[in-house]
Amino acid sequence: MGHILAVVECLRGGLQPTGDEILTTAAQLARVTHQGASALVLGTRTDVARERTVRGVPDFIVALDKLEIPYSPDAYAAIIADQVKQRQAGIVLMAATATGKDVMPRVAQLLGVSLAQDCTEVSLQGADLVFTRPLYGGKILADVILTSWPILATIRPRSIPAEDRVLAPDCVLPNVITPEPLTIVETVSSVRSGRPDVTEAEIVVSGGRGMGGPENWDILEDLVDALGPKATLACSRPVSDDGWRPHDEHVGQTGRSIAPDLYIACGISGAIQHVAGIAGSKCIVAINRDAEAPIFKVADYGIVGDLFEVVPALAKAVRNLA
Repeated sequence: MGHILAVVECLRGGLQPTGDEILTTAAQLARVTHQGASALVLGTRTDVARERTVRGVPDFIVALDKLEIPYSPDAYAAIIADQVKQRQAGIVLMAATATGKDVMPRVAQLLGVSLAQDCTEVSLQGADLVFTRPLYGGKILADVILTSWPILATIRPRSIPAEDRVLAPDCVLPNVITPEPLTIVETVSSVRSGRPDVTEAEIVVSGGRGMGGPENWDILEDLVDALGPKATLACSRPVSDDGWRPHDEHVGQTGRSIAPDLYIACGISGAIQHVAGIAGSKCIVAINRDAEAPIFKVADYGIVGDLFEVVPALAKAVRNLA
């Protein structure tokens, strides 16, 4: 199958949490296919230098983009495609983050190959590498075998648990060809402070129209604070459409797909599109006063009651356990 190349992001101040998951996937494939594996870290000179300082001797090959810009999709795609050719990589993996979904189709176009997007599982079946992808809002899981070479795929965040110290090739700086960027993202900002992204959080507390309005979100904020730094906020589509919460918190088929260890739905009825986006959650807790709400059909635990009474009581209980 050829060399395995893991592409990880070193953007916005350091190595992204999905990086260890992609390194894990590459290492696991290297073991079962008996192929070599290495990593290509993409980021600005400042970010990569900071990561090298924090980690000491890095456990991955570092590629500097030589550009002091936060992100350029066409430049990054060209760098990846060039490195694939230089290393004769047979398998190229990247996280299905906003960056990965933006860059990898461009890489596929430059190389003239196919791409398996947003996969949740990778396995070796005989001589074939099989990628599992949710389709039709998660109603079915499709096993995809790519016949083009090299094989390109993006992996959904939190679908493959990260291992410790998974990949340790020699630390070298490869010959990187950096094209003149056609598109530059000058600034990358986040509306959330001190909390993980919804696609990377282990615990997600989400609110729907049952919250009554944006002025009531403080009770969800309090629950998230009680649950700790691995928890974050999310919302349903009607909430973001009405401007109660930022669009980057919208989870669902038309928003962001998530796979937390714990998902707490507060005042969310459970429309098909919303359920599709949270299908990867390991445990779903639903809080709703309507006992017939569809969300209870997919919930592992359901609480029928007034969320304005249940949520504060839940936050208090969590704090008492600390």
